[in-house]
Parts: sequence; C-alpha cells; structure tokens
Amino acid sequence: MKKMMNKMPSVGVEGHWSADKFSDNVLQDALIRHALGLTYLQMADVGEVLETVAKFKAGKEWIDAWSEMATTLEKRAENSNSNVTKESAYLRASTYWRIALMYFNSIDDDRLSKYSQNSLDCYHKYLEVSTFPGEYIEIPYGDSFLPAHYYQSPVADENAPLMILTPGRDTFAEDTAWVYRQALERGINCLVYDGPGQGFALRMNGIPFRHDIENVITPIIDYCLENFEGIDEENIILFGISFGGFLVPRAAIYDERVRMCIVDPGNANWGGAFAKRLEMIQKMPKEVRPAQLDFMLEDYIYKHGATSETICDELRKFDNTDIIKDLDCLTIVMDGTSEMTQGEAKVFYDMLECEKEYLLFDEDSGSQMHAQMGGYATASEMLLDLVEKHLIQ
Repeated sequence: MKKMMNKMPSVGVEGHWSADKFSDNVLQDALIRHALGLTYLQMADVGEVLETVAKFKAGKEWIDAWSEMATTLEKRAENSNSNVTKESAYLRASTYWRIALMYFNSIDDDRLSKYSQNSLDCYHKYLEVSTFPGEYIEIPYGDSFLPAHYYQSPVADENAPLMILTPGRDTFAEDTAWVYRQALERGINCLVYDGPGQGFALRMNGIPFRHDIENVITPIIDYCLENFEGIDEENIILFGISFGGFLVPRAAIYDERVRMCIVDPGNANWGGAFAKRLEMIQKMPKEVRPAQLDFMLEDYIYKHGATSETICDELRKFDNTDIIKDLDCLTIVMDGTSEMTQGEAKVFYDMLECEKEYLLFDEDSGSQMHAQMGGYATASEMLLDLVEKHLIQ
C-alpha cells in the first residue's frame, strides 16, 4: 500500500488553495473543485455546493447528496411562475444531476439512466426559457448515437471558426462550458458532445471508450459541415480536457482539416501510466484494498467495456507516443503547476514538431489545478486570447 501511494501524484503548494483538500478521495476532491469553478458561469452556487459537501461528509452517499440538491432546484423551477427563476434553477439542477453520477458506477442501478435523463431534461428546459443559443442533436454512431449540443455564436461572422470540445473521463460535455461560453462571445461556433465512454453516451447508450478517436471525431466534423451553415473550414479547432486532452491529438493527426488542437493537459501515453497503477491495485489483496482504489479499478473496467483480466491491455492501446511527431497543426498545450500528472504536459509539448504554444498556469493564477478546475475564469480568458491570436483571418 505504501508503495502504491508513493506512486500517486502529489498536488498543491503550501500557502495556495491547491494544497487544501475538500476530501481525501482524489476524484471527489477534484469534482468539488470543478463544481465550485462552475459558479462563475451560474451553473452552480457556492452555498449549494458547500451544503451538499457538508451532507456528504456527514455520511450521506455522494449520489444521494447531489441528487437531493438537484431535486430541490428542479422542483423550485417547476413551481415558479418566473422564467428568470426557471432559467437559473434548471441550469443548476442539470449540473447537480450530472455531478451525482460522476462518482457512481453501479451499472445495474437504474439511477444511471434516470439521473442522466433528468440532467438532460433540466438543461433543455433551461434552454427553452433562456436566450442562450443551443440546439440538441444526436450524431449517428453505429447503431446508436452520441448526444451533443451545437451552439451558434450570436456574434459570429457569416463564415466563422468551429470549436469541437471533447470532455474527460469523469465529466460531461456541458462541463466544458467554461471554454465554449467564452468562445461563443468571441464569434466561434461550438459543438460539444459526449463521446464513447463519456457522459450520457456511456450512461444512457452503453458506449465504452475507444482509443481510435479519429473514427469518432472525423465523422463529427463531417456532420457539422453537412448540417450547419457558416463554418470556416480553415478554422476548425479541437479542444480536449483531461482525458479528452489525450484523445484529440490523435484525431488531429488523422484529419488534415483540423487547424488547431488544444490539449488540457497534454499526455503522450496516458493509458500506459494508468495500466501500471491498475496492475498495482490488482496485486493488493481485496480485503485490504482501500475503497477509493476499488472504485478506481471498477470505474476503468466499466468505462472501457473491459473485464478485470483485460482492462490493463485495453488501457495500453491509449498510447500516442509513436505518432505525436506526425501532429502538424498548431497545438496549444495547457498545464498547471499543481497538475495531477506533473511533468507529462511538458514532455508532450517537447515531443511536438509542429507549431506550438505552452500555456502554464502557476499558483498565483488560481488555475493551477488539473485541467484548471476551480480557476475557469482566468483559464478561459488566457486560452481564448491565445486562440484568437492564431485564428486565420
């Protein structure tokens, strides 16, 4: 156990907020920071988040604490005669329904699909009473579909850039709002989607992760160009956050239409690193294995459609080391001094042979955590300034 914990990444520098912990559970701590970060977008409220955390710390299950807050807000929205209240409450309810599922992987529990549908329904009710632009779409995927939203920028030129946003392992498409809302304000149209292994695509359609993400993103680009007008084909941008930041470079390598690739953070061999961790976890006797590590193992098996025997081999497929040199579009690599996978983004950046930018957030920025959790305002401002600088005019 001691050897295992020594392998786990350490984050935070004393005297900065990244050193404080909301939970000893790494994922739960990260998700709480994420929820707090969404408050500046009015997708959450500080008091509601901290009250939910307090109930969780007092012994209530994660999914129950967050779903209770979501239910309260959904009922408030339904009972209100004011569209102002409906807009605000439905948006926050949608967020809390999603967060309830971010630390829950009981695949036989009907709350997976039920709470997913609740989140979607609340978000669509928010869009109905809001002036925020958003169109729900279902992108064909095999015999199923990938849930997505297309956002047409209200200030976009007739021929505008398109940003396609890929979320991470634990969050959903709409959790990338800190990027796409800033992009929309700058005249960039956006497509956000839950891909294989992510968000609603996993929990409602049962679609697990796949390493060959080009077979997902290239069809998405095709779909956008076929179904939406006013897209500047010379300014197609891929943005990937957390695990999505590992995925999208491969898609950019295989699709020459991609003008810009943004990774937050960069990582060349994400799968290999986590395969080693899971191997160590599996070697620990189950009776002494901490619940946090048990959850991690089960979560990877679930999201990758694997078994305990195949999960490590499946993860090793997620290795782009040999092809990173082939990435030939402008690539922006985001990083933080309290990043969980410390040093990996810089290794990835140094491997690139294309035009590139390295965007580092230090402790004083407030955006130094993994994927800038909790510091989304500063992160989006600095990132989108850099994106605008490199757009083809």
